[in-house]
Amino acid sequence: MKILLTGGSGFVGGAIAKMFSEKHEIRALSRSSESDQKLSPYNVQCVRGDLFSLHESMFHGIEVVIHCAAFVGPWGTKEDFWKGNVLGTKNLLQFAKNAGVKRFLHMGTEAAIFSGSDLIGIDESYPYPKNTPYLYSITKQEAEKQVLAAATDDYECIVLRPRLVWGKGDTSVLPTVMRLVKEGNFMWIDHGKKLTSTTNIKNLVHATELALTKGKNKQIYFLTDDEYISYFDFLTQYLGAQNLQIPNKSVPAFLASAAAHLIESIWRVLKIRKEPPLMRFATDVMARTCTININKAKRELDYSPIVNIKQGMAELLL
Repeated sequence: MKILLTGGSGFVGGAIAKMFSEKHEIRALSRSSESDQKLSPYNVQCVRGDLFSLHESMFHGIEVVIHCAAFVGPWGTKEDFWKGNVLGTKNLLQFAKNAGVKRFLHMGTEAAIFSGSDLIGIDESYPYPKNTPYLYSITKQEAEKQVLAAATDDYECIVLRPRLVWGKGDTSVLPTVMRLVKEGNFMWIDHGKKLTSTTNIKNLVHATELALTKGKNKQIYFLTDDEYISYFDFLTQYLGAQNLQIPNKSVPAFLASAAAHLIESIWRVLKIRKEPPLMRFATDVMARTCTININKAKRELDYSPIVNIKQGMAELLL
């Protein structure tokens, strides 16, 4: 199958490129020579460009687009998030449709429905919130809406929603927490007692391959390891695999959220581009339960995790 991949130099896109290149013909949108180098170990054709410099030749012969590129911040202006997540997605959708691409897979996130409250045992029927204070959530929600609205009988558009992606090659969660621990700045929120769903990168790649041919048009699919685990247990094991012990310092959720909100407000008023030491989205996510039901993916994608949390943690030690 001929696939156009965006975000191939990132954690998720890179894992997809690595695994899919053994079976499929992958054309990866690459913004720089640095991105080319990250993809060079795999049998991937890199094409220079970004979401705003697309041209018809990039889509020649392409059957499926897998859109992993996104502006995840964690810090940026509304314009940064809107351009990276909404306008970029809209442009890619239109080019793919005009080129006759048959299927568009969008890598979404549960953040699209997060507004600061617990998400307990939710599934795809959980509605988009009317309001959310997080720029990432606002723009990922709008991106999903753009994807679903673009679908036609001849142009199938599907949203995949993994939750807390982790595993070998992690370039986001693990490095961030490791840095905070090493700098002595990490603190649990409410002792890390809240439960969360997670998605090992191997499970996400497996589900994405299933979605190349399975799943229904204009549908959203949550993807997880099909287990619930506390933040404390998960992060303790995750960093333990790196021989790092997390200190027991903890702060109440309401205090952490208030402090993050105040710091962000100051940063925005002063128009400081540097990332603030505490951010509301990350703080509030850690303070809330997020447990997800994946029965729909099981039914319609024939998805079942290929590794569990215990196995995924063991692989980090190899």
